[in-house]
Amino acid sequence: MMKEDRYSFVGLRVLGGLAVITALSACATYTEAPAPAVRLPSTYIGSATPVGTASAADWWRGFGSVELSALITAALTANPDLGIATERVRQAEAQARVANASLFPVLAFSASAARHDARGNVDAGSSASALNVALSASYELDFWGQNSSALRSAEFALRASRFDRETVRVTLSSGVATAYFQLLSLHERVRLAKENMGVAERVFKVVKVRADNGAVSALDVARQQTVLLGQQLALLPLELQVRQIRYALALLVDTPPQDLDIGNETLPGVIVPDVAAGVPASLLLRRPDLASLEAQLAAGNANLAVARAALLPSISLTGSAGAASSSLTDLVRNPALAFSIGASLLQPIFDAGRLNAQVDLATSKERELVFGYRKAVLAALVDVENALAARSGAGEQELLLTQSQNQATRVLRLAEVRYREGSDDLLVLLDAQRTLFQADDQLAQIRQSRLQATLDLIKALGGGWSAAGPP
Repeated sequence: MMKEDRYSFVGLRVLGGLAVITALSACATYTEAPAPAVRLPSTYIGSATPVGTASAADWWRGFGSVELSALITAALTANPDLGIATERVRQAEAQARVANASLFPVLAFSASAARHDARGNVDAGSSASALNVALSASYELDFWGQNSSALRSAEFALRASRFDRETVRVTLSSGVATAYFQLLSLHERVRLAKENMGVAERVFKVVKVRADNGAVSALDVARQQTVLLGQQLALLPLELQVRQIRYALALLVDTPPQDLDIGNETLPGVIVPDVAAGVPASLLLRRPDLASLEAQLAAGNANLAVARAALLPSISLTGSAGAASSSLTDLVRNPALAFSIGASLLQPIFDAGRLNAQVDLATSKERELVFGYRKAVLAALVDVENALAARSGAGEQELLLTQSQNQATRVLRLAEVRYREGSDDLLVLLDAQRTLFQADDQLAQIRQSRLQATLDLIKALGGGWSAAGPP
């Protein structure tokens, strides 16, 4: 063995030995992600049945509304927000493939051809041709797990983007249901307002007849006319809200408002489904937003490992093989061959604290994600409790308002009869009208509130989504 080759061989052995020693002596760059300390209660305060299963993925069918099912299907098919979330998933998939490629060698092929001509004042001249082809390879040894940690970060970011897409699906479907219930409630309130306006017109005719006969004064006529005008005035903002909610619903399903064909169903015809809240711990598997935060926490932990590995030496292997000739024929038959192989080690010595600052930055981001996850879990528990309380309260109010509305209808009928007979004055009749009008409107609103509370509970429980495995 020649002296130069022996020195090169010894140098490679020393370089490899240094790498192994550094690998054994360096602290581990990867550590387990910190577990957020969140104490979950065993039951919900507002749930009488702490066990049970969440609603199905197509939870909206439980309301028994064909229109609602069609609207949500259209939204999940064409809504731009869901399309944006899907494209972000594709971007994360591409980024994961980019990170995965860093674990493999890089191969490159190159070819070049050149011709050199020289002419002077003398007759003699010179010319030369050169053809070169080469194949090169380079590979960075992932001793400290920097590249594999970057891949882990990209994979968890991909998982987070998929969970974010599911969060958009849940938010979108519940948003469509909310707008639809509001629209049905407004339709019901408009219908009741028109019916009450008819009642006020009927009473106005009675008052006018009695005034014409001299049984009552013109004051009674003016009072009842004020009631009639008030009902007409109350109808206008309701009709405006119908148009506004209709436009918002059309935007969610990505269709022009003129093409939105709804209004064949009524608010009383919508079923209020029973939803089992389950146990609080199941939220970690039911809610895609919590699953996304878990994936982001794991990605942050992987980014911390990448930052730590950047403090350690990087080791690269390179190799190349090529052929050269002055002509294409010689390049094929008798080329001049050349081979090379090498290794390099790069250890940062001074960077003004940049790499250490990156480690501190990644550490702080990981702690921030831990706090954010704890906050999100507690907020999810509050969401469920609020929805349970609102659902229970709305059910009780609807029962009482139904009874009140029935009594108000009966009182108005009796008051109208007694006024015709002259047993009571107009003030009693006016009070009976006002009570019935308010009871009708409040009943329509509380029915919507009960539907909305059920919808909020479904959304707080994850909207029918469930994770494939434990968190």
